[in-house]
Amino acid sequence: MLSPRRALIVLGAAIALVGGVLPAQAADIPAPGEVVMSDNMRQVTNVPKPAALADINTDMAFQDNYAYVGNYYGFSIYDIRRPSRTSLVSTVICPGGQMDVSVYGDLLFAAVDSSRNNDSCNSTGQSATIKESWEGVRIFDISDKANPKYIKSVETNCGSHTLSLVPGKGHDRRRNLYVYVSSYSPRADFPDCGVPHDKISIIKVPLRNPTAAAVAATPVLFPDGGNPGVPLPYPDGKSATSGCHDITVYAEKDIAAGACMGEGILMDISDRLNPRVTATVRDDVNFAFWHSATFNNRGNKVVFTDELGGGGAATCNTVIGPNRGANAYYDIRRGQLKFKSYFKIPRPQADTENCVAHNGSLIPVKGKDIMVQAWYQGGISIVDFTDSARPKEIGWYERGPDNTAPALSGGFWSAYYYNGHIYGSDFNLGLDVLSIDDRRTDQAKRVRLDSLNPQTQTSYPDRGHGHDHD
Repeated sequence: MLSPRRALIVLGAAIALVGGVLPAQAADIPAPGEVVMSDNMRQVTNVPKPAALADINTDMAFQDNYAYVGNYYGFSIYDIRRPSRTSLVSTVICPGGQMDVSVYGDLLFAAVDSSRNNDSCNSTGQSATIKESWEGVRIFDISDKANPKYIKSVETNCGSHTLSLVPGKGHDRRRNLYVYVSSYSPRADFPDCGVPHDKISIIKVPLRNPTAAAVAATPVLFPDGGNPGVPLPYPDGKSATSGCHDITVYAEKDIAAGACMGEGILMDISDRLNPRVTATVRDDVNFAFWHSATFNNRGNKVVFTDELGGGGAATCNTVIGPNRGANAYYDIRRGQLKFKSYFKIPRPQADTENCVAHNGSLIPVKGKDIMVQAWYQGGISIVDFTDSARPKEIGWYERGPDNTAPALSGGFWSAYYYNGHIYGSDFNLGLDVLSIDDRRTDQAKRVRLDSLNPQTQTSYPDRGHGHDHD
């Protein structure tokens, strides 16, 4: 979702209904709160959001038998040992959007892209024009799941909208962890987020002494300034590049894909502190805001998402159409990105429902490319993109309009597959646990992972081996 602090992007971060938008067919839209799904999907359970978390849920991570769910007001830890009996273990109150989370060993990293008066969990919002304001990355010790401890903060330029964990290489893997920090939207009067901001921040975390974590590099990814954008009113404007929104790393293949506002990029990350852009692609026809990226298992495809309207608009309708606010599928051929197709959910959504492509992950099926993905109030979709020119939806789950919150402010932020189940982080309605029973995905139930940080992809057993992206 676009930063709530800096509403400077040409598209705007929270768009109201567009004049002239026709309502979707009422008969095709579930009643408020009504749960509907494809025949192969099943709701296992729902755990309501803790009352202490006064804001919306955000991104998730997984480790062993635990799920970690971010929230603009902090984060929660859930015991998922028995998914049908998923239960809350603890809640940490530590406001500062977005609080997207990733975990590594006994450490949890949380992204803060909300300018605060200090780095504490008691902080309050304060203008980024004030030099002493803080934003960046918070680090927690989660060795005691019932009592996480806040142990370190690292300030970064323009804060941390999202973050991606990158293990060290070789012997360095045991010594250091690297955190690629994505942020954007600088302003001339922001002392710590000035123009231009064509870089990312890289935090080096000594694993034996994580309280010594510090920014170790700020590589410039767009020395030419990146995409200048198309300054037209919503929904026709295209964002300029001023940093990255999200970076997905595939460390074992030494590659990363960045969704960087005005463009998508591939990077060589063999030198962890010096990522190098190797390919760039732009789409000034249909993509308004390059939001996130997902590799397939073999590393020879990338799915980019377009967050048209910043997650606060109704884009799943006939007026916006099937190619905007959608996924775009690219094959990687001889190191370059080759466009293959778009995909957008086919079900019409009400004009009170924010709906656009958002966060998802692979379902680990050998020899196939299958992804589960959140679409805010468009629900959760499962797409087979093995043929990247013809992606096909094979399962879905959604609720009718969320009438527990104001219009255009609900739905699933993330949907990820982890050890046999799908977990969905709903803005207002908590953590949903789902299952899919389908011959096309059943094989995935035999794949067991120790952890899942969706922005840090790892491979699963497949018929393809080696660096297929070369």
